[in-house]
Amino acid sequence: MSHADACGTNPMLWDCQRRGCFNVHKRPKIEVFAECLPGRIAFSDVDGIVEINGNLLVLEWKNRPHIPTGQRLLYERWTANGPTAVILVVGDARDMTVEEIAYVSGGEIAPWRDMDLAGLKEVIRDWAEWASSHPVTRGAERAGENEDTRQQHA
Repeated sequence: MSHADACGTNPMLWDCQRRGCFNVHKRPKIEVFAECLPGRIAFSDVDGIVEINGNLLVLEWKNRPHIPTGQRLLYERWTANGPTAVILVVGDARDMTVEEIAYVSGGEIAPWRDMDLAGLKEVIRDWAEWASSHPVTRGAERAGENEDTRQQHA
């Protein structure tokens, strides 16, 4: 599958042939912030995220079915505390081949299961249909925040 065929409505506006590697030139070097965080905690990047009606779906691509401890804890806690689901994908992002997925929701990682790209698209479509009919309602205040803390960090 060519990149042009896979772009959909959100194409990457970067020409690697002409401008060089996107990761080298444009990806934030989040590792420079390691000294700001305690212990071995580090920022994690997000491979893909979408929001529908307040529900979040995160895609995380891996080349093997192993999730580092920090990411595992992040996904378990994130999905346990809010309207978020994560699809862990084992495959080759360059060729968009998919071998396995694991679904994370409600703080739990489901077992890995065999999958291909068409199956992954179906899982995403099912989530989108569900999210479209299940809007998230929230109070006026965000969890853990009040007007004073919003002003302090603005």
